[in-house]
Amino acid sequence: MALPRLNKVIKALEEGQHAFSTFSPCEVDSAIALQTAKYDSVVFEGEHNGWDIKSLRDSLQYMLNRGQIAKSGSIVPNVTAMARIPANGVEMNQFLAKQALDLGCYGIVWPHISTVAEAYNAVAACRYPRLKSKALYEPAGIRGDGPTQAVRYWGVSQQEYYEIADVWPLAPKGEIFVIIQIEDTAGITNLPDMLKNVPGIGAVLIGEGDLSQELGYPRQYEHKVVLDAMAQIVDTCKKHNVVVGHPHVEVSNVERVVGEGYRFLMCSAPRSYNTLNKALGVVGRS
Repeated sequence: MALPRLNKVIKALEEGQHAFSTFSPCEVDSAIALQTAKYDSVVFEGEHNGWDIKSLRDSLQYMLNRGQIAKSGSIVPNVTAMARIPANGVEMNQFLAKQALDLGCYGIVWPHISTVAEAYNAVAACRYPRLKSKALYEPAGIRGDGPTQAVRYWGVSQQEYYEIADVWPLAPKGEIFVIIQIEDTAGITNLPDMLKNVPGIGAVLIGEGDLSQELGYPRQYEHKVVLDAMAQIVDTCKKHNVVVGHPHVEVSNVERVVGEGYRFLMCSAPRSYNTLNKALGVVGRS
């Protein structure tokens, strides 16, 4: 029997819908609160809140709810858990992604990706090695083999895990979602080459905070200069048919953001529940 689609972000995007997410600290209380939310996913924040692998492990476990699983009759999680690692792209810290994936995360957010080499590393770190003679060899996987906790968390056998633990959309059955953040002008310049030469990028998430800093308008998210730079990223993603994400979706901007073509929407805390409900209404999702 074929496994169901486990990653709800991928499922939403495959169905032509928008995917909704939010950042959360790696805390048990937050995980408990989010397990019944309407988000497609949650990204546990390890870039600015500190990287604590044990707290990430605990947060993932508290996302599980036996009542939900029994009622749904499915191993598909109610909210897909992903993680943002702390290292900037240039640091090439593959072990951070490996540890998060080995715990059971369904995706990795890579901050500050500015070059083709950094984008290639981000995807390769989320893939297992294979022979050059095999299909979908590139980007060549470098992930070490140790997914015991991930197998348990996903609710599949080890061999089933290996079959689906690859990056989407490069691998059509893959359940791992790689998100690269473009947060500077170098990244904007190099983005066309990234998307042309690095298959396996699930989405490009704009880091408008850092981008606005470099442009000289820190956190002025509605400034024309900032919006124009973001529009360049959106345009590039559309040309290469890659999903583009917005990091600060609020009640005040959700209609504009959706209209501009963003499909991976990070609802901003602390008003994220209000934002989510408004966004769901805007795109016609219940």
